[in-house]
Amino acid sequence: MDTRIEEQPNVFGTSLSLSVNGQPMQVTVDPSVRLVDILRETLFMTGTKISCGIGRCGACSVMMDGKLVNSCLVMAYQAQGTSITTIEGVGEEALDPVQTAFLEEGGFQCGYCTPGMIMAVKALLKENPNPTDEEIAEGLSGNICRCTGYSGIIRSVRKAIDAQ
Repeated sequence: MDTRIEEQPNVFGTSLSLSVNGQPMQVTVDPSVRLVDILRETLFMTGTKISCGIGRCGACSVMMDGKLVNSCLVMAYQAQGTSITTIEGVGEEALDPVQTAFLEEGGFQCGYCTPGMIMAVKALLKENPNPTDEEIAEGLSGNICRCTGYSGIIRSVRKAIDAQ
């Protein structure tokens, strides 16, 4: 039995233009729809995860105009004209050094937080290519992992720093 609910046309839709992973996109959505929902449900980019939905866990982290944001807190109208990078845009041709480090150092277990963690590490290393342990902890403070205990994640960050 098909339990999907067919989406009704949105009579309050607004045309939204933005760039996602370097590709120009135009979608018609309600202006108050969350960016995470646009990415996952409209553009079918499911690498960005939804967990808390209130900006506390970091699973939905993406880069908006080069800055790390929680996409569950960004409304469609706020994304108009912006450039978004999702986990799908990281390492499109080959694995990014941060992704490789997470694989090699066991920086994930279930993998649910991993896309947001990788985006946070990318943002951290963009701002500070050689962070101290305190700066790494601060850079990852907006991302929660319930599985790893963080030691593998910290090893992954250190390995990514060395790989630069």
